This record gives sequence, C-alpha cells and structure tokens, in this order.
Amino acid sequence: MNGFQKSQITGAYNRRDALRVGGLGMFGLTLPRLLAAKESAGDSAPAAKAKSVIFLFQWGGPSHVDMFDKKDHAPDGYRGEYDWVSTSVPGMSICEHLPETAKVMHKVAQIRTVHHTMNNHNSAGYTALTGVEPATDDQRLRDSIDLFPAFGSVVDAVAPNTNGMPTFVSYPHTISDGSKTPGQGASFLGKLHDPLFIPNDPNAEDFSLPQLSLPASISPERLADRRSLQKLINRQTTSLDKSAAAQGLSAYYDKTLRMLNSTRVRNAFDLTAESKAVRNSYGRTTYGQGCLLARRLVESGVKFTTVYFDRSIGGRSTTSGGWDTHGFDDSRMFQILPVRHLPITDHTFPTLLNDLETRGLLDETLVVWAGEFGRTPKINKNVSRDHWPKCYTVLLAGGGVQGGTVYGRSDRTGSFPDRDPVTTGDLAATIYNLLGISPETEIRDNLNRPLPIANGRPVREIFA
Repeated sequence: MNGFQKSQITGAYNRRDALRVGGLGMFGLTLPRLLAAKESAGDSAPAAKAKSVIFLFQWGGPSHVDMFDKKDHAPDGYRGEYDWVSTSVPGMSICEHLPETAKVMHKVAQIRTVHHTMNNHNSAGYTALTGVEPATDDQRLRDSIDLFPAFGSVVDAVAPNTNGMPTFVSYPHTISDGSKTPGQGASFLGKLHDPLFIPNDPNAEDFSLPQLSLPASISPERLADRRSLQKLINRQTTSLDKSAAAQGLSAYYDKTLRMLNSTRVRNAFDLTAESKAVRNSYGRTTYGQGCLLARRLVESGVKFTTVYFDRSIGGRSTTSGGWDTHGFDDSRMFQILPVRHLPITDHTFPTLLNDLETRGLLDETLVVWAGEFGRTPKINKNVSRDHWPKCYTVLLAGGGVQGGTVYGRSDRTGSFPDRDPVTTGDLAATIYNLLGISPETEIRDNLNRPLPIANGRPVREIFA
C-alpha cells in the first residue's frame, strides 16, 4: 500500500502511515499538512488545463515592491524611486519601466503572498525550484540525492512525454552561488529524469546542440551498431557506474541518443528557422532568445522548459548578472535595474505571451515567472534592497490561469502576507494541478520512502 491511505474498516489513516511520515521532517512534510493536502486534492487526477510549462527563473530575487506590489502608504525608507503606470487591468499599476508588460497584465495572474523561510540564495533557489524547503537555511547547501528533484524532473518521472520529444529541457546556465544550486536536476529520481540541459547561448551565431552531435570518430553506421555504441559509453562512464549519482545514466544516454536521430528534435532547436523580425522582437539577448526557444519547444511538444535569467545572482553590473542588486559604492539597485533587468524583462515577457497567444498556444501553455525570493521592503544603507523570502510576488499566465487576477494581499509595506498566504508547496501544487497531475502523486526517495510531489494545495482561485 503506497501513500497515506484510509483503512477500509475504520476510515482512519493507519498507524504505519503515521510512522512513515515521521522520517520526512527534513522535507518539511508533516502529517497534518499531508492529510490536508490529500483531503483537498481528492482521489482523482485533475483535468489538465496546460500541456506545457515555461518556467522563467529570475535568479537573484526581483524586488516585488518595486515592480508589481505597489505600496503608496509605506513610510519613508520603504518607498522606492520608480513611478508607476496604469495597466490593461483597470485599477492596477506596475513599475514605470515595464510599459509593454503593463499592456499584457490582463493575461497575467499575480500571487503576491508567496513566502518561505530560506534567506540564502542556494537554499532559497532550491526551495523555489522544487517547492520544498531544506532542513536548514544554509548557503553551503549542495546538490545531493537526499534533496528533492526539480519540477521538470518530477513531471518526467510521473507524466513523461511519449511524442519523441524530451519532457524536460533547461538552459542556458547552471546557476550557482559559490556552488551549484540544488533543485536543477532529478536528484533521487535518478539521472534518467535529469533535464536535457543546453549550456550554449541561444543568442550566439553558432548556437547548436553538441549534446546531440556525433563525435567525429563515430559514423552513422557505428551508431546503428548497439554493441559498439555501448562499449563507447561504458568506457566513458566506467568510473561513474558505481555511484548513486549515476543511477539511470545508461538509460539517460539511451534516451538522449534516440533524440540524436530525430529530425523533430533538431528542428525544434533550430533558431535560424525564425525570421529576423521574430528574433528581434524577443530581443537579441541570451534571455530573449531563450524565451523564443522556449516557444519553439512548446510548439514541438516539450512539456517543461526552464529558462534561467542569468548564471550568477548578480550584484553591481549593468551588463550581466541576475537580480541580487544589494548595492555597493556607486552601483545601486535603483540605477542598475532600469539599465539591464527591467528592459530585458519588458522586452521578453510580453513578447512571449503575445506570441504564444497569436499561435494559439497560450491557453495550453503555463508561463511561470518567479525568483527565489523578493527584496526587503525597507531600503538598506546602500539605497538598495536585501534578500526577503517572507513575502514576494510570482506571475502566472496562460495554461488555465485567469488573467488580470491578483491573489493574496501583503501588508502595507509588502513585508508579510496580510491575507491568503501561499507557500512554495502551494505553488508547486498549482503547477502540477494545471498540468493534470495530482499534487498527492507519490515518488520514492533514495531510501524508498514515498513522498507526495507537492506539500501544499493548488491556488484554484486563480484558475480560469
């Protein structure tokens, strides 16, 4: 018997299930939350509203109070330096540096009360990429098979593609803050469910897929000879075959090599098939072309695509880096964001939504825009904002989401949820539910313990 099942005689949850949950504390999975989630979800899988997900991960942490959650009545020392502009939703305003985004807010649902307890980038990034908080808030948190898998890896494990396309693709960065941030791969699910990771810049003139290219010494004839191919793989992976991290590696190779001969896969990644006008409309940046590639992958049947805004958390630069703009010397947040982060966002996000809609794909594609946390509502001594996981905003659009809605309300400074708080587990449950996957679906960790894929309830209030 898997999961938390009711006794056929008493209708109560049995003792074995209660004992089994005792070992799950490191994931923040408590029996009351699991039972509540089960009662909320019911026994049947939800109807799928989305066929694909594009997860736009804003590494570094965007400032919710300077972009979406306006706080007119916050005291001095809290209010930012930007003005606000009206949007396509009556009565709603957003940052003045997002004028194009303002025109598409009727397609977007905002959740303004997402929160967790991780204040460091690696632990917060892991939380945002999996929906699960680690046991401790530790910047030294390392990728491990003891941690939870990425959203896309879970989807690959419980609802994989059967159309010849990869289920889960990520690019163009491996994000890190000192060390690789956990939550980007399959973890205890095994290498088979890792994403097809593309480390190349989609904005580069020579953008291609080396992962799907044959070595010069291997002819198509040799590729057809499975025994020769297996010998080649075995020689390359002998030292890995005995490690837990290599679980499913052979199957991962098999899956990737099957894609090697797929014209459909090759065509999906061929950005040269897009017109110059279309490519320019997304912006000739790594992130902009990554968003365009995400649209092509949706068209080709990829189920979950993660696009990372940048490889580093950010800091002082107006030419590279993510959203971690605490501010140092003369490089301060309010001067940095209008030069790089906000224009790139305003160029790509509305373009992606409009392009998906024009092609008839938005209703079946869930677009999620999220960072690992927000920024402190109180401005720091460098006239910038620091890490703030206690309340921040996540955007969702398409894929069964009711556009123009706002769920949750933060307090008068944007510091804490005032009404309808949403955990990252709730956000995970929302994503899975929209894909037609029950949040109570179980996977098994490296100790063979059953775990629900989401520790929360779907935010159905934003469903169309």
